[in-house]
Amino acid sequence: MRVLFLGDICGSVGRQAVKQVLPSLRDKYQPHIIIVNGENSASGRGITRNIANEFFEWGIHGITMGNHTWDNKNIFEWIDDEPRIVRPANFSEVAPGNGMTIIKANGKKLAIINIQGRTFLPPIDCPFKTADSCIDQAKKTTNAIFVDFHAEVTSEKIAMGWYLDGKASCVVGTHTHVQTNDDVILPNGTAFITDVGMCGSMEGVLGMRKDEVLHRFLTQMPTRFEVDEGKWHLHGVVVDIDEQSGKATKFEKIRLTEEKWIFMQ
Repeated sequence: MRVLFLGDICGSVGRQAVKQVLPSLRDKYQPHIIIVNGENSASGRGITRNIANEFFEWGIHGITMGNHTWDNKNIFEWIDDEPRIVRPANFSEVAPGNGMTIIKANGKKLAIINIQGRTFLPPIDCPFKTADSCIDQAKKTTNAIFVDFHAEVTSEKIAMGWYLDGKASCVVGTHTHVQTNDDVILPNGTAFITDVGMCGSMEGVLGMRKDEVLHRFLTQMPTRFEVDEGKWHLHGVVVDIDEQSGKATKFEKIRLTEEKWIFMQ
């Protein structure tokens, strides 16, 4: 089984990048299942039903979320009706939606689990214990398990990678929007990277307008960040998974810029 995952899609620039590049990525890698992180896809804050449907129309099979899950309040009205979207499983037990789903596509079955970290993020249930619980449930259906760990600090993400080595097929970090250079298949067969990176403007700060971010740093005054509209970059990973054992057999990063993409065309 081959899985393509694209990091945090930030605003209209990120959506446009994915729309442009996805057909070529599909042709090049021939993935069975495509997943994206969509928690910043609506102007950098949450996701809308229309955007989610647009992703599905492009051939995306699953969408993971994170700490911005509830930023568009109308998500409460429809997330329970959309099993292809997973929000962090360690949110409150009364939260709508699901933290795990089983995607069936192209004759393959993949469990997708979304977990959120606790360091420098709102206090929620233990991500490690929640991951164990979700994996136990997933293994009743499939050994191919993909975990998006949406967390702030590298130490918590790396710790999760080691904790789930041999339990999950792949553990990827999201949230910090900067692709790290530590992609590896751990000793017990789990593919891991601290952060996949983002799909959005490369001319701002983590996809947001740099003038507004600089104003916050220089003045310490409250500032509302808006998505930057500059040239894009796109980050992702491709992982091959042995369906019987659930172990990763190959792991590769994707890193594209708009200029490079234009040249390739």
